[in-house]
Amino acid sequence: MSLVIRLTSMGKKGERRFRVVVAEKRSRRDGRPVEALGWYEKGPAGKKAINTERAKYWISQGARASATVEKLINA
Repeated sequence: MSLVIRLTSMGKKGERRFRVVVAEKRSRRDGRPVEALGWYEKGPAGKKAINTERAKYWISQGARASATVEKLINA
């Protein structure tokens, strides 16, 4: 089972919000996640709330973070 930490889209058109989730690599973008780690709001403010401890745990277990999620975790 190959895991990836990625964003799933939510919200309405023009007001996008994203959840940061751990999911299987072959599953759909908005499919059922293994675990939800937090959220991110796109925009000038760039609000976010991500559980970095759990993200680091999943990375230590072999999950790979997408480029965007990696930037959000390290920022």
